[in-house]
Amino acid sequence: MIQIVTSIITFVGVLGMMLSISWKLTLVACITLPLSAIVIALVAPTAQRLFAHQQATLGKLNDQVEEIYAGHTIVRTFNKETDEEDKFAENNQRYYQAAWKAQFFSILMYPLMAFVRNLGYLMVAIVGTIEVAHGQITLGNVQAFLQYTNQFSQPITQIANLSSTIQQTIASAERIFTVLDEAEMDNQLLDTTVLPAPQPKIEFKDVAFSYGDEPLIEDFNLSAEKDHMVAIVGPTGAGKTTIINLLERFYDVDAGHIYLDGQDTRSMTRQEVRQRISMVLQDTWLFTGTIFDNIKYGREDATEEEVYEAARQAHADSFIRQLPEGYQTVLDETASNISQGQRQLLTIARAFLANPEVLILDEATSSVDTRTETLIQNAMNDIQQHRTSFVVAHRLSTIRNADRIIVMNHGHIIETGNHDSLMDQNGFYADLYNSQFLGADI
Repeated sequence: MIQIVTSIITFVGVLGMMLSISWKLTLVACITLPLSAIVIALVAPTAQRLFAHQQATLGKLNDQVEEIYAGHTIVRTFNKETDEEDKFAENNQRYYQAAWKAQFFSILMYPLMAFVRNLGYLMVAIVGTIEVAHGQITLGNVQAFLQYTNQFSQPITQIANLSSTIQQTIASAERIFTVLDEAEMDNQLLDTTVLPAPQPKIEFKDVAFSYGDEPLIEDFNLSAEKDHMVAIVGPTGAGKTTIINLLERFYDVDAGHIYLDGQDTRSMTRQEVRQRISMVLQDTWLFTGTIFDNIKYGREDATEEEVYEAARQAHADSFIRQLPEGYQTVLDETASNISQGQRQLLTIARAFLANPEVLILDEATSSVDTRTETLIQNAMNDIQQHRTSFVVAHRLSTIRNADRIIVMNHGHIIETGNHDSLMDQNGFYADLYNSQFLGADI
């Protein structure tokens, strides 16, 4: 910014001095202005396009490096080191080609602007010589004007070179602004109708939802009473996780309503909805920091004893205290210094600490061993006394004690009941259960 302001002030000052000497020579010198503009107009857009391509290829290269680093065990297991090296070399070559082209056009700005500057200098010298020969200007004034001509062109050259740097910056920023400029989801609707009490804790009423033109949920109806555990099961693509996303308002329904304590969730802000719901995902997310801080993330105003109690409820307290630093153990970037099952327990402890009205476990026990799964199940039975729980799982051993089991397929409820009643029906749920525990084919 300082450079731009300095260049503008220099340009205006020198232009004034040139006019004071000869307006004719000033016109000649100003011919370089449109020429400079043409150079910038031709080079800058091409440079920006090439820099954008460079950033795209760099992104792909970084993505591959990140993937290989995260999955290096799988790469070694399948002896894919050579394949990954070849793929890296190919991506790196693409980046090299894109980078040198972008840098070439960026550097090209300087010699082109130097040519325009020297051309203007030469034109002023020729016209000035003619003016001296006709006695219209002194030789000393021409010499002074030539010095001013050189200073006159410097700010233009500096701004032109700066534009090349700006193009490179814009190309880098575009990838970020593409995300930042995405339209915000509507936070709430104007309809604040509340159904008369008493109402179920959660109710889906005639809900429909589509991804693009593909309908996933149609005419979906479900009610969950307070303090009840509701399990949602079904094959992959049945719509289980979509139901949870709709409840949390990660998406809004295309038709129908979702009520929380009799109030349409679309009449509430997303923050209000999510303050009352806590979620444990299949993919654990823990940040770099101590185990204590990761658990406390569930509720920042929690006391130390509340953090410890949440860990005990999730049966994580025992393994935490066996670590050398206990609760002050620092997790690395991917929490790879503890096991997958332990990571899952910490996320469950974090949800317990949040003490929500509604608890959602999306495949929450799919990454833990049988013993840990049993411990979590016991903790779940205790914690359900004061909240409604939703469990989405493929491992049906986690939901045998559910108050209600919803069996979904292709976005529809095909069976409902508890474990015993569904087994007696000998339908889809029974087939799914038998395929897991008795080895039968569906």
